[in-house]
Amino acid sequence: MNVVFIGPFGLQPKGTMSVRALPLARALVRRGHTVTMLIPPWDDPRNAGKCWEDAGVRVENLALPPSIPVLFHILLSVRLANRALSLQPDVVHFFKPKAYAGLAHLLLWWLRRLKRTPVGLVVDSDDWEQAWNDLLPYTRWQKMLFRWQEQWGIHHADVMTVASRALEVLVHAERDGSDRVFYLPNGFLEYRTKALTGDEIKIQLHTVLGQAPVILLYSRFAEFRLSRIVMLVKLVAQQMPRARWLIVGRGLHGEDQRLAEKLNAEGIADRVHFAGWQPPDRLPGYFEVASVAVHPYDDTLINRTKCSVKLIDLLLAGVPVVADRVGQNSEYIEDGLSGILVTPEDDVAMAGAIVELLQSPDKQESLATMAQKIVTDRFNWTSLAQVAEQAYQ
Repeated sequence: MNVVFIGPFGLQPKGTMSVRALPLARALVRRGHTVTMLIPPWDDPRNAGKCWEDAGVRVENLALPPSIPVLFHILLSVRLANRALSLQPDVVHFFKPKAYAGLAHLLLWWLRRLKRTPVGLVVDSDDWEQAWNDLLPYTRWQKMLFRWQEQWGIHHADVMTVASRALEVLVHAERDGSDRVFYLPNGFLEYRTKALTGDEIKIQLHTVLGQAPVILLYSRFAEFRLSRIVMLVKLVAQQMPRARWLIVGRGLHGEDQRLAEKLNAEGIADRVHFAGWQPPDRLPGYFEVASVAVHPYDDTLINRTKCSVKLIDLLLAGVPVVADRVGQNSEYIEDGLSGILVTPEDDVAMAGAIVELLQSPDKQESLATMAQKIVTDRFNWTSLAQVAEQAYQ
């Protein structure tokens, strides 16, 4: 089968195309399909016009049109649609029903209605986009457009693929119970399993953290209130003063800096080390020093509908995880078997679970072993690609 993927943005800095679409494309190629990824790199202009092959996947970053308001959007969307048609695909898979992917979907839908192309149109959703409208600094017209695009895209796709169980329920309801909705969660990223371990990183961290038990928070700080982390540090310190926190990641809007200020104001900043954003090949060194990882998820619509690749990374790396029982966390973690799930936003329960796990090395090992097995068995892209094949058929 000849498949074209169309994205709403570049491979970087956002992750949908690099951590969801590309691994799926690689797996489909391994199963004998032809896959071309069309990328509109408006947010990654250094790659505009560049093409390459990645494990058999043809990746094309389209050239960007002149930066003329409105005309830029129209021309880039038309280029995506025209290039997709020139490849004569059996199926076009749009990743996110918004932005340029949504506009290309609209153009191809109308062309098919005019009987100029028989191509199948599949839309992938990995977030409930309307929920992000109030959190991100979109203009009023952008919010209106994205809300309309999500609704239109859901109703005008031949088939939908969704990354979470909560999205599955929402999309089923929007499509009046249509059976053409396929649950396609995120899988683990194969290149990360081959990354270098980094003994130098571990030595540096041991210099900073000493031989204390280490609690890892690997996040971009969008899933929880900062006050929760302050409270967790306090609660754990009361029960296990030796424990230290390692925070890996950077906030989208300076959240990591604000968290550091809050910890300093509470007089507990000395218990926390901020490592900042780290490239994938350095992450294993940080994971290996952690005794336990914490994965706080406030009980919001955004969190219930998303599918965290960071959680998958932690489980695959063999780090025992304590997480809120919210959304996809329950799909990847079997409570007490491959991790610990606690009542959402119950910081006392989460802190207690962290301390209990820190005091039980045997439990840490058993959770880590089972977590790795479940992720590799159930959430590998080779198996998940079969779901995409069913959707295309």
